Amino acid sequence: MNLGLRFACLPALVMLVLPPQGLLPQGLQQNVARSTPPTANPVNLHVDLVVMDAQVVQKKTARIVGGLKKDDFALYEDGVKQEITQFGQDSLPVSVLLMVDRAGCLDPFSDDVRQATLAALGRLKPADEVALMAFAEDTQLLEGFTHDRERIAEAISRMPHHDENGNHCFNSAFYDAATFMRRAANPDGRRVVIMITAETRDLGCDTGPDAIDARNAMLESGAVVCGLIPAMSGAKIEHGIISGIAFLFRVPSATLNRLVEETGGEIFSDKPAELDHAFGTLVDHLRNRYTIGYVSSNSQRDGTYRKLKLQVAPRVRKSQGEVSVITRHGYLAGKDGAKTTP
Repeated sequence: MNLGLRFACLPALVMLVLPPQGLLPQGLQQNVARSTPPTANPVNLHVDLVVMDAQVVQKKTARIVGGLKKDDFALYEDGVKQEITQFGQDSLPVSVLLMVDRAGCLDPFSDDVRQATLAALGRLKPADEVALMAFAEDTQLLEGFTHDRERIAEAISRMPHHDENGNHCFNSAFYDAATFMRRAANPDGRRVVIMITAETRDLGCDTGPDAIDARNAMLESGAVVCGLIPAMSGAKIEHGIISGIAFLFRVPSATLNRLVEETGGEIFSDKPAELDHAFGTLVDHLRNRYTIGYVSSNSQRDGTYRKLKLQVAPRVRKSQGEVSVITRHGYLAGKDGAKTTP
């Protein structure tokens, strides 16, 4: 967090030093250059073919609802009903990019979380691939996509030290993650960015991508954003401080929750030592989603953002009770002259 100041991370997290009224800069100052993201060709979804994943869970029990058919869903794009032409529920390999927050008052990657992460990696299937990034004011790739769990374990041992006075620049981190995610090798698998952090909101950084750039890059990558939040004492206080600053000084903030909602991901929180179970549940949810494809009734290749709404039929609610449909909220249409992926 950078407001032209640093606030002291005292054990009780109760001391906040602010500059005199009127001296707060309009933007946030970034004094450490962000790493240059890997270069890659831009990826745009073809406007005529849209493929999305969806998870259906019971609200009361959080149990996954399986066995649904194509006719159990109704899909709308910008309020216009679409015809679902592709449908299935397959267990697909996953490409997991782990992003570890190394800034802020609280260190989310304690020894317990480190051990839980290593245990969770052992639950992945041989076809799954994993990459590891760390971020604060810049983004550092510790290990590229690999099926070798030992390489990831060795990369975890090289995790940068936690900087309690550093800024965790969410927008830059998400943008870099989306750019790198295009290197995922699983052509038919599902792509997921899992951020391990103690704070779901950050005041961002002045330089580099803004929230719109980060969102668009993540949508174009086809990745789902998820969060693993270790339950830590002091987390609510830090979150309250950041939220208070954003509200009082009208400072734009970047939130993990927003991208999770946009891309149809989930956030799990548990005790640090138990995060391996949350990690396993998260991957199982992603692996066993419904795959839904349709030909858009809007044939314009204008590069605009299209809103999506997926609903289940009343008969599903009658048999399953109230359910939640977890899926992405929209996509970027293709644009004439832009390079596209099949």
